[in-house]
Amino acid sequence: MGTTDTGRHLSPEQVAEREGVPVATVYQWRSRRTGPPGFKVGRHVRYRLADVIAWEERQIAADHQGAT
Repeated sequence: MGTTDTGRHLSPEQVAEREGVPVATVYQWRSRRTGPPGFKVGRHVRYRLADVIAWEERQIAADHQGAT
């Protein structure tokens, strides 16, 4: 799968690496419902790449609105 495959699922560790934050931050986002939406596969949390990208876009848009 390439990096543009938006059907891909990411682990919390991969989301943390992508965003440059600690894994604990990703779990805080999930518990506070402020981060990208995730889902459970058994005991494991996963994130759809498309959802992470959409969340990033919303963060960028909100930041740009706050800057004006």
